[in-house]
Amino acid sequence: MNYLNQELQHALAAEYVLGTLRGQARIRFQKLQLRYPEIKQVTHQWENHINSLGEQLKPVSPDPIVWEKVVARLDGVSPKTAASNVVKLQKKANWWRSTTLFAAAASILLAVLMLNPQAPIVFSPDRLTVVQNAENKPLWLIEVFTQTIDIKATELVEAKTLNDYQLWMVPSNGNAPISLGLLPQTGHASLAKVSQFDSLDIAALAVSIEPLGGSPTGAPSEVLFVSELVML
Repeated sequence: MNYLNQELQHALAAEYVLGTLRGQARIRFQKLQLRYPEIKQVTHQWENHINSLGEQLKPVSPDPIVWEKVVARLDGVSPKTAASNVVKLQKKANWWRSTTLFAAAASILLAVLMLNPQAPIVFSPDRLTVVQNAENKPLWLIEVFTQTIDIKATELVEAKTLNDYQLWMVPSNGNAPISLGLLPQTGHASLAKVSQFDSLDIAALAVSIEPLGGSPTGAPSEVLFVSELVML
């Protein structure tokens, strides 16, 4: 195996940073970093790119009603102890939520970046979300930039020849969902941000299944997935 091959170096470094390189392969790669300065440099490059995404994620506090229900189910626990448990549960839930989103995003980013390992993407979105299916598997990574919404589809997106997937923003004020455009079924796409995107408080993004070309009525026909945006 030619460890001086740049494509191989980037592939191994990405797996090492994400933790998917294990056992003897991981030990061997650690030794290679000591032997070849260029491999160590590539590894640091991947650490900076992957870790930067995790550092930008902020914990999202669940709705207070969730914790009220948790407290109600803590039978036989004193109020003081119950409150302490709720605080611990909130911290754990926030950590797991951010970690799950980061892991899902990182897996998608790895697949995309591996296609062009010598030019890693510079991350600078304002907001992001990962649209997941019922099994919590990532379908689309959605990154919101100043003027565009960049979308990357995973291989788990079910291809539809007679339908399109359409992305919607759901305003918090209860107004009707606003179309953001059609989602790619493979690869990636960049959508222009609608004028209301930055002026309205957005409760969530939704994905609907539509006839080819999008909704004929201007409203979602059948909503399949809903995902909250994370501020960076």
